[in-house]
Amino acid sequence: MHICLSDGWGGLEMYPARIIPELQRQGWEAHGLALAGSRVAESMAVAGVEPLTTPSRGRALLQAGRILAYLRRHGIDVLHCHKSSDLRLAALLAALRPGLKLFFTDHMGVTRPKKDLYHRWAYGRVTRLFSISEATRQRNLAAFPLPPERIRRLYLGIDLTPYAPRLDEPARETQRRELSVAPGQVAIGLPGRLTDGKGHEVWLEGLALLHERAPGLDWHGVLIGGLTAREGSDEAYVAQLRRRVAELGLEGRVTFAGFRADLPRLFEALDIVCVPSRNEAFGLTVVEAMAAGKAIIGADSGAIPELLEAGSGHLADPQKPLAWADAMAKQGQDAALRARLGQAARQRAETTFAISRHVTALVEEYSGQRNDESLDG
Repeated sequence: MHICLSDGWGGLEMYPARIIPELQRQGWEAHGLALAGSRVAESMAVAGVEPLTTPSRGRALLQAGRILAYLRRHGIDVLHCHKSSDLRLAALLAALRPGLKLFFTDHMGVTRPKKDLYHRWAYGRVTRLFSISEATRQRNLAAFPLPPERIRRLYLGIDLTPYAPRLDEPARETQRRELSVAPGQVAIGLPGRLTDGKGHEVWLEGLALLHERAPGLDWHGVLIGGLTAREGSDEAYVAQLRRRVAELGLEGRVTFAGFRADLPRLFEALDIVCVPSRNEAFGLTVVEAMAAGKAIIGADSGAIPELLEAGSGHLADPQKPLAWADAMAKQGQDAALRARLGQAARQRAETTFAISRHVTALVEEYSGQRNDESLDG
């Protein structure tokens, strides 16, 4: 059973629905526990699992008996939770039903020690804690009250199939026109939630410097991400970005595309994908762009350098707009370079970040078959 009692919507909340179909394909019966009416509950249902629901996290604790009865009825012996606040419930269930195996994925990257009495009790019930990158694993080793062998790196994975190019040239041009990208322009995109910390302002400032770094380059910027709180973004921050676009004189040069369910097709419309997040715990957007075979510029911080090995993309300082302008100018002026980077990125995605690889490693952990220190390398 995957437990995710969150009313938000981001990579963490999307995770259970991402892996449920592959878990089922590999022969596992998946179940879910989510907040009633949440996007998480909706996504689980779409993925093929009607989740058990609870009105709130507090009510979930009071309904521990009901949840235990559900676990017994369905013969569930593995719990996997994804928010530290959900660990209270999961640890309680494991304490009340000895034999339950409890797994926890740290999707966010812990920022402070968790070694007080409560955390020692809760994490003491955890069979395995998964770190989604080596960068977060190193922080987890210092922060959590667990021995090193119970903290393991497990890179996230995605279904690569939807990201393979499908559009013919006329369809691709139609897609680009919808984003206000003119024929012959280099489309430079930044996909992801429009919230502070994702580097949007540095990217915009870098775009404003492009006319100096590459005077002959004709380009158009595309911001892809929800514009409302319901779509996972910070509405005040979105308004701030719109003001910044105007201040930098980029009106007409940058499109706010909003939330798009057809992200793989939008990638086809782009020539360069930028991910300037300052401290990404993993960088799912990077992997999606790699799967799409795009030329990528990522922040030289957090886990992103682990993903973009030499030859599969470029890195830039997330604090320096000029570094982003230079990287965008370099890729923007060289179509052959973009093609080489995109091919290398796709190959790396296939060998390292396929959802089947991720779930195979995961179910080997569920069944107790993995004993090596690092799950994938």
